[in-house]
Amino acid sequence: MPDILIRGVPSGVVESLKRKAARGGRSLQQELRSTLERIAVENTIDLAEAAKRLRRRLTAKHGSFSDSTPLIREDRNR
Repeated sequence: MPDILIRGVPSGVVESLKRKAARGGRSLQQELRSTLERIAVENTIDLAEAAKRLRRRLTAKHGSFSDSTPLIREDRNR
């Protein structure tokens, strides 16, 4: 497994992470690994699923939307 070195982390951040690790009964290294894994998984974007969620939110807020494809084609043919 590769290693990562991060330089220049403010001491307040390090202390905060150490306290969080201690509350969870983990070492600082375990806490950081867990946090990085969670962030990596959370930030993996499934574009199709994101588009579906966006469409649902917009539909709930503004109602349904019609397909503009025929209007665009008609306008191009002018």
